[in-house]
Amino acid sequence: MTLQRLHPGPRMSEAVRIGDIVFLAGQIPTTLTGDIAVQTREVLGELDAVMAELGGSKADIASVQVWLSDMADFQGMNAVWDQWVHPEHPPARATGGVALARPGMRVEMIAIARAPR
Repeated sequence: MTLQRLHPGPRMSEAVRIGDIVFLAGQIPTTLTGDIAVQTREVLGELDAVMAELGGSKADIASVQVWLSDMADFQGMNAVWDQWVHPEHPPARATGGVALARPGMRVEMIAIARAPR
């Protein structure tokens, strides 16, 4: 199978497709001064945008890894997630606490999805 890369750069690609499976890069917020609700909305919006560019939607997301810089934000992230997630097609999900790459970044999400051709 051929690999197709979406927006490849010197360090990484936005997503990599192998057949109908696509691996998304970590999606991050742009408002690093925002609270967990603001940052989670931004990250979920990024997931939506990448999926749309690939011809899919959040209903095509199979798995999401959620990384939080502070597990105290778990409830706040879940409140936004619960409003966003497709009720008939929720992905598998795991959430963990980690040190994130930039100061002020509270959440990052990585997804694996099916991308229709």
